[in-house]
Amino acid sequence: MKVLESFQAHTLPEHIRTLSEKQMENRVREIKRELGTRLFMPGHYYQKDEVIQFADDTGDSLQLAKTAAANKEAEYIVFCGVHFMAETADILSEDHQTVLLPDLRAGCSMADMADINQVETAWEVLQQKLGDTMIPLTYVNSTAAIKAFCGEHEGATLTSSNASDMLQWAFAQKERILFLPDQHLGRNTAYDLGIPLEKMAVWDPINNKLEYEGNLEDIRMILWKGHCSVHEKFTMENVDNVRREHQDVNIIVHPECTFDVVQAADDAGSTNKIIKTIQSAPSETKWAVGTEMNLVNRLAQEETDKTVFSLNPNMCPCLTMNRIDLPHLLWSLESIIEGKPHHIIEVEEKTKRKALSALERMLQR
Repeated sequence: MKVLESFQAHTLPEHIRTLSEKQMENRVREIKRELGTRLFMPGHYYQKDEVIQFADDTGDSLQLAKTAAANKEAEYIVFCGVHFMAETADILSEDHQTVLLPDLRAGCSMADMADINQVETAWEVLQQKLGDTMIPLTYVNSTAAIKAFCGEHEGATLTSSNASDMLQWAFAQKERILFLPDQHLGRNTAYDLGIPLEKMAVWDPINNKLEYEGNLEDIRMILWKGHCSVHEKFTMENVDNVRREHQDVNIIVHPECTFDVVQAADDAGSTNKIIKTIQSAPSETKWAVGTEMNLVNRLAQEETDKTVFSLNPNMCPCLTMNRIDLPHLLWSLESIIEGKPHHIIEVEEKTKRKALSALERMLQR
């Protein structure tokens, strides 16, 4: 029975499946007009064009976190992104606001690489090895429970846009950082701040093991062994091939890429930095971009005076981001109109309170 209920929760109604794309678009516009300011729809840059065209505000994780915190008017927040983003919106929202995710299957493989039980086990082991010398930081690409853990232990959240600032803040609090859940963002950011690789350890949550060959006292960063399944697909072979085929190319990548790729690139930065860098670049320049494909394609379509293409020619869009499509968006909006909003994202109150403290430490900086 539970399997059937789960299946039905993701099955589009017949009347939506028979609509044309144009009919769905017209219906979305009609509902948006009807709801007016009762509705707010933030959309992440990685969303499909068929969805992002309807977003009231677009941005990367940091921008959307700030937008969600600032919007106190909307009764319904329909988040066009993935599950952890909708959770963050719920944590930052007011009691009268309801957050919806158009498709509950829109998760994040990186966020799934660290669950709260694994983190609590790691913290206990590391405390025994290193004492009370650590502060936890988590990328916003993590569950509400992980954010709450960081809040409870005087830590904070961060995004790729403010990772450097948050690491500097954390090092002013404690000697060491436990960085969750993306090892690559942690490694690349810490290295840019002057922390040598020899002072970075890796925590393997599967084997409950600290991977480090030196003196434990030398450790400054403890990197959770997680990664983004999209950004890890950019390789040094991609870099070498692009350099060979396009001698005048500029390579810019996201810091979720591996250390060797980031070091070999001409520049690296958050989604927002990538967008602004290419938008402000001189005409006729060439850009190979190491980030999610929907965004790369959109930049190629918009920046027609430049040549913009993916660093990996075989890259595909983020599969979980692509769960949010036009039919599911329409279904979500219709559920509001019918007075039966579904796919509501609601973080338990105790978790919300602790996670909020971690988010606020980030947003106040």
